Amino acid sequence: MINLLQTDGLARRGQLVFERGTVETPTFMPCGTYGSVKGLTPEMILATGTQMLLGNTFHLMLRPGSELIQKCGGLHDFMGWQRPILTDSGGYQVFSLAQLRKITDAGVEFRSPINGDKVFLDPARAMQVQEQLQSDIVMVLDECISSQASFADLRAAMLRSLKWSRESRLSYNGNGKVFGIVQGGLDLDLRMESTHGLLEIDFDGYAVGGMAVGETPARMYETLEQTVPALPAAKPRY
Repeated sequence: MINLLQTDGLARRGQLVFERGTVETPTFMPCGTYGSVKGLTPEMILATGTQMLLGNTFHLMLRPGSELIQKCGGLHDFMGWQRPILTDSGGYQVFSLAQLRKITDAGVEFRSPINGDKVFLDPARAMQVQEQLQSDIVMVLDECISSQASFADLRAAMLRSLKWSRESRLSYNGNGKVFGIVQGGLDLDLRMESTHGLLEIDFDGYAVGGMAVGETPARMYETLEQTVPALPAAKPRY
């Protein structure tokens, strides 16, 4: 999947190879949250040099619904975009709905911000939705938590994210590449525990999650510089 071409410290230049095209990295992914990048046609987006788009599992699941998108041929046909797409799992959106949701080891129960309906999202459902979207890169369901939370809460969220990561990996039956997500706040020991747990599961790529959720930019960069070297060199990083 990855051809690593050049490195300079933590910086890397490479290629991500998919059936729908090759992505030169590092790359910027415009956000097509609801199945479109606002104000731009697919042709306009392509003309900017964009190689890959990001879609939002949480929002697409609620509206128009992943089943409908599947009937339309998947998210690529629905959007009119035939290059690679990464979809997140909905973990960050759940984090932003603090007043509307309840998190347990089983999953997340929340009220839809659209109509107030009760919705349940667990690893199996998050992966099923991304199968229906036919995403090229699929993110596991994780629990995103403020970096300012207590150590006990950070560790609980990290361990829950590891549990959900295993369940996500096991329940996914699509053709996309599955990425694990490192959690643990600003605590290096928690970050390393999360990283080692994800490496045991063995994912196609790895993301550093739980960043820019309350900490200063300096602490964010410090945490990244401590965490990224522990990720495998032969796998993509997000």
